Amino acid sequence: MEGIANYLDSLIGGVDLTFYSIAIGGLLWGLFVLRPWDENANYNSALLEKTVNLIHFGSKALVITQLSKIGLKIWLMAATLGKSPFPAFFNTVQFNAGLARATFAFALFLFIKQALKANLRSKTHWLVATAIVVPLVMAAAWLVHGASRLEDRGLLMALTVSHQIAAAAWVGGIFQILALWGLKKQNAIAEELWPLLLKRFSVLGIVAVVLLLVTGTPLAWYYIRTFQGFIGAGYGNLLMVKIMMMGLALGFAWINRQAVEEYFASRSLYALTARVPYYIEAETLILLTILFTAASLASQPPSVDIPHLTATWEEVLNMFHPRIPRWESPTHEALIAGEAGRVAIVGQVPSEAATAWSDYNHNISGIFLTVMSFFAMLSYSERFHRWARYWPVGFMGLGIFLFFRSDAESWPLGPIGFWDSTFNNGEILQHRIATFLVFMLGLYETRARVKADPGILPYLFPLMSAFGGMMLLAHSHVGFEAKTAFLIQVGHTLMGVFALILACGRWLELKLDAPGKNVAGFISVFALFQIGVILMFYREPLY
Repeated sequence: MEGIANYLDSLIGGVDLTFYSIAIGGLLWGLFVLRPWDENANYNSALLEKTVNLIHFGSKALVITQLSKIGLKIWLMAATLGKSPFPAFFNTVQFNAGLARATFAFALFLFIKQALKANLRSKTHWLVATAIVVPLVMAAAWLVHGASRLEDRGLLMALTVSHQIAAAAWVGGIFQILALWGLKKQNAIAEELWPLLLKRFSVLGIVAVVLLLVTGTPLAWYYIRTFQGFIGAGYGNLLMVKIMMMGLALGFAWINRQAVEEYFASRSLYALTARVPYYIEAETLILLTILFTAASLASQPPSVDIPHLTATWEEVLNMFHPRIPRWESPTHEALIAGEAGRVAIVGQVPSEAATAWSDYNHNISGIFLTVMSFFAMLSYSERFHRWARYWPVGFMGLGIFLFFRSDAESWPLGPIGFWDSTFNNGEILQHRIATFLVFMLGLYETRARVKADPGILPYLFPLMSAFGGMMLLAHSHVGFEAKTAFLIQVGHTLMGVFALILACGRWLELKLDAPGKNVAGFISVFALFQIGVILMFYREPLY
């Protein structure tokens, strides 16, 4: 079960940051955007209750998540050591800081339940709630990279915590805006509150972005230092992905701000109601993926600590160099024959058969996706739509292909049983989940495009694509492994970014009107094509 514990530990960090942002960011929204104590504001009980309920939910979920993180650490250590980690674990920083964080999150949960919900307009109660989260935020400082450094420890801890607060303000505020939009659609709030609160939040959002840059830049410099560390190591690679996704999120934020300014200049609500809410939904997908990437980043050793394990920029670029796809696979017998040397702890020998097997899997998968993206483009033509709309069936075929070809040392082709391989190897577990996800993606999207009244089916594709992208990014734990593992990971992280673009494009295609929906649909299909190209030219480095 060590494999599943390892994998869950990598995912739960992103979940933890999400609920942290909902709780802390929600409080910042209340203090600086909503200001419930303002007697001149046209707030009703529905809005105030919705706001506080979201913060209440975030604090409760944060308690559960933080305790789950501690439990997973115990499980992982017990599985690794082969014995109980107690009582030594009680004296670790991880345990004490994690328990303190859970304790103050629980205190916030109780205070909201017992006091704030009964005094929604009380400034004093809002300030007390904020005071409760101060030690919660400070406890997080002992769970970051900076806490383990011998030099500049306090500065690094302070910068990281400030970075987390800025991210929480942005993400938590976005969740509050989505809740506000839900009330707006139900006509449960005054008409003028939607543009007014959007305008106020844009100011908080700008402050949050500035704080992210002011704190993130010195942290990046301290932990990376060199260009090679930025592009040639897991830490730098994930930071690059974060920067790319933050650029996408800022693009949506800028569009939304322009729409708000246009409203106050012309009083036209069209953009604020027909486009902005859906841009915010896409922005939410991006921000959540950034949080999961940040959690994965926190598990990486800083590039500055592993200069001997970094790749050169030429080696990184070579991973994306166009080449002829591999059409022939080695036999399963040849693959199994080389496994003992490949997985040996001492005297490890690279297996050419395993490398060729992996190349074949990736290249054929890429051909699947590039052909599917071609038919997806044809489906937008009235002439070809009737039959080209079945292009998602390709996902089902790809899922079946991967089911048999992935992890050939385990069931159904290999000698290792299904349950034993799945729950004792984190990599195999992720492959099983990905295979199932790909097959279901094809099943649901085919039905969504064929049925006359698909209901919510069309929305499953972007959500599952976004989850797949998160999996690819949260899966990035190459830390102290060989340079080969990092070079393999480079392509996977880029595919994770394109999976996110695919998800956002399809989501906006479903939500927007023309011409925006057409542009979004094209971007979505283009992202699918790019994933296919990366896979089609994939070559596993053999060192």
